[in-house]
Amino acid sequence: MTRTNLQIEKDAIVIGGGFGGCNALYKLRNLGLSVNLIEAGSAFGGVWHWNRYPGARVDSEMPSYQFNIPAVWKSWNWSQRFPGDDELRRYFRHVDDVLGLSKDTLFNTIVTRVQYDSSTRRWIVSTNTGLQATCKYLIAATGSSYKKHFPQFQGLDRFTGKLVHAADYPKSLEVKGKRVGIVGNGASGLQIVQGLAKEDCELNVFIRTPCFAIPMGQREVSHGESEMMKGYYDGIFDRCYKSITGFPHNTLFKSALQASPEERKILFDELWARGGYNFLVSNYYDFLLNEQANSIFYDYWVQKVRARMTDPVKMDMVAPLKQHMLVGTKRPSLEQDYYEMIDRPNVKLHDLKQSPIVEFSATGLVTSDGAGTKHHDLDVVICATGYDAVTGSLLDLGITDKNGQSLREKWSNGVLTHLGLMIPEVPNFFMVYGPQAPTSLANGPPFIEMEVDWICDVISKMRKEGLDSIQPTEKAAEAWRDHVVAVSEHTLYPKTDSWYMGSNIPGKRREPLIYLGGIQRWWQNCTEALPSWDGFAVA
Repeated sequence: MTRTNLQIEKDAIVIGGGFGGCNALYKLRNLGLSVNLIEAGSAFGGVWHWNRYPGARVDSEMPSYQFNIPAVWKSWNWSQRFPGDDELRRYFRHVDDVLGLSKDTLFNTIVTRVQYDSSTRRWIVSTNTGLQATCKYLIAATGSSYKKHFPQFQGLDRFTGKLVHAADYPKSLEVKGKRVGIVGNGASGLQIVQGLAKEDCELNVFIRTPCFAIPMGQREVSHGESEMMKGYYDGIFDRCYKSITGFPHNTLFKSALQASPEERKILFDELWARGGYNFLVSNYYDFLLNEQANSIFYDYWVQKVRARMTDPVKMDMVAPLKQHMLVGTKRPSLEQDYYEMIDRPNVKLHDLKQSPIVEFSATGLVTSDGAGTKHHDLDVVICATGYDAVTGSLLDLGITDKNGQSLREKWSNGVLTHLGLMIPEVPNFFMVYGPQAPTSLANGPPFIEMEVDWICDVISKMRKEGLDSIQPTEKAAEAWRDHVVAVSEHTLYPKTDSWYMGSNIPGKRREPLIYLGGIQRWWQNCTEALPSWDGFAVA
């Protein structure tokens, strides 16, 4: 879309050009609305536009990680079970070619302020380019992983080497012959290690908490197999919509404690061999509810991992025999050869719990074990330190409600939404992949489609009934928040500090940011609210 003026007036504005934003633009246009999408990057893709580090790839397997739009999937074939970032960017270009999304999109445009005008019942969206948009409906599809978290280590500005965040990985970065440090051990840190350990470099991996990683089971997918699978797409997508997690995997409603050790091993071996998230999604249901069941999972995992390594010191650091984490309460990672890579002699592991980073110098960083300090000479430091997840990108939009109160102020005592889709006193504002919904614990695309479908149903019903505005009641939002917290407290998640709980960001309130009751339970609440606007105030 080419800018012809600095003022635009639309029925709806969508912020964000990933799966959520593209889906919303496509479906809102199909309702007959005039719509523009505003995207900070130069192309569609969301997290896949930004993430270009070595080894970056999705951890949801095909064909369930895509738009269920026949015009798109009939003319597209995946080449791998878990596609990499390049293929995902090509996919989004294909989506644009088929659906014609660019003509209604403003790229390289950052939203700086969002205000609601009660007199006109319109949203005013301001941007860094000077463009201002007004609309009746505003959809924030800013994703869970946009606002980068860059730890403020002392002396960071003194470092004269190359300092990068995983989400800003430069294409030109050369590591051959270099001393490289990686800080962070989540999905991006793991994938970068897998990619760089094979290079001619000295790799220093600084680990605070060892990750829980299970085999990806990556493989190539032939054109013939991809075409053949399309005959099952209706069934696969239907299963995704009706599952707890948005994945098409089988589920097992049996306790690990009810099975014999022999029975458990047979199932564990079978699911481990399948790869992907089968080991978690299709396993005994209670490993996230019961610590004894969780320890059974850990004991199996640790033996499988240690059998792949030879260095006993590294083994004890990344897979200690004594359980050091509750399996699944942090985002599990999928790996291809991570444990073999960190076992290589050119890879050094550093335990940040024993010796945390105290400062950066011009030539590296310094750790201290309390008794003394150690300087690590580095040419390149890669911060794979994640994001201010789920809420960070929303708060940066500069949203103010109909009373002029900022969203940051509204949420200063905790996130408050209804169904993870709307916010009290913020009329006609919808969130996609936001807080207090299944979000990051669901397979993104199918879950996002359900959210967008609900938003479209709301708007269609409003138009049919001649309504100008909708917002959730405070009472309904408080009840939903209490439900989100209550469900969380019945699980093991609150026992772990993670970005699911908001505890990866210094100063951020610790609270459950994800609804843990599953897609079906959430969806039932969504659909039951619509007929009589239960929990909403309309005008």
